[in-house]
Amino acid sequence: MLGSGYPRAIGVYLLVRLVGVAALALAAAWHEKDLLERLTSWDGQWYLQLARFGYDGFPEPVLDAEGHAFPDATLAFFPLYPAIVSGVGTLPGISLEIAALLVSTVAGAIAACGLVRLARLIDPRPRVGLVLVALYAGAPMAVTLSMAYTEALFTACAVWSLVFVLERQWIPAGGLCLIAGLVRSTATALIVAVVLAALVAAWRGQDRTRALVAAALAPLGLLGFWAYVAERTASLTGWQDIEWRGWNTRWDWGQETADFVLRTLATGDSVMDVGSVLVLFGAVALTVAAIRLHLPWPLIVYGAAVVLLIAGTAGLPFAKPRFLLPAMFVLLIPLALELAGRRRSTMIAAVAAAVALGSWYSAYALTGWAYAI
Repeated sequence: MLGSGYPRAIGVYLLVRLVGVAALALAAAWHEKDLLERLTSWDGQWYLQLARFGYDGFPEPVLDAEGHAFPDATLAFFPLYPAIVSGVGTLPGISLEIAALLVSTVAGAIAACGLVRLARLIDPRPRVGLVLVALYAGAPMAVTLSMAYTEALFTACAVWSLVFVLERQWIPAGGLCLIAGLVRSTATALIVAVVLAALVAAWRGQDRTRALVAAALAPLGLLGFWAYVAERTASLTGWQDIEWRGWNTRWDWGQETADFVLRTLATGDSVMDVGSVLVLFGAVALTVAAIRLHLPWPLIVYGAAVVLLIAGTAGLPFAKPRFLLPAMFVLLIPLALELAGRRRSTMIAAVAAAVALGSWYSAYALTGWAYAI
């Protein structure tokens, strides 16, 4: 019976993403930029190159920000998404660029099904899940769900892993968490949530064996890739070292984030900076709302862990809305619950406004903003 809402969820998701891509197309035309190039820009180029050449086959030397040879930079990017893109790209008539967008689109649709399933476990009203899908698909920087990026694939793994945690289906929960660890480092937060939930269940004697297996499975993908990078770089902190050298990204207990927020509040230098601060504040507020509503604690652990991870890490502060996107499907639940209880006209107007704002912000980030997202 839960599956009966899946077609509507996919329809809502694709409609909102169509609005987002249309907004990007208009902005790209205004700035005389190619839409496909925008959808495969920035990190998308890294993933496409990995899909085409693998980690060691790049035809041109890889350089760091200072112009020095940096062949290990490719190891900053996790392997599963480009591997799937490479496979799809072997199909007749499908270029790697189209394959990348297809993978993201299908993964996003799978994630949308997971969102309505997750919402139904919290509130039986079908509206809640559909509103959650629309809000998530139209969130700031949700354009990456339609790009050659890992956000859609990771979200599909994360939301279904958490669904299975709440349903106490421990083996698929742990298995999907393992897979998520091969997609992006945000899996750290998912691992914490899944392992804690599994250990608590085991301690309470609830399907102990399966719960312990899930706890053991959950971190293997992330740890396995980090071990591979460590072996390649001859350093236990090889992946972290690459992130620091290539993108100035490291854990600094939030010092850079605090400086960025204070500077932005004082000067408001750019739309992206102000938007990043507002999204960060919004994520914190929604985390508090989730706690006050007593959402299932594994969801709160996951959402709060992502927020803490992003706030506590230095590097590309204006990109924090994108980094926070994997947490938004949890953090937006309080807003979805609130809107689902309002009159239909109010609900539709509020969701439409949120989608319009998020679509504009995403389009601006890829056309009016000159730096990485």
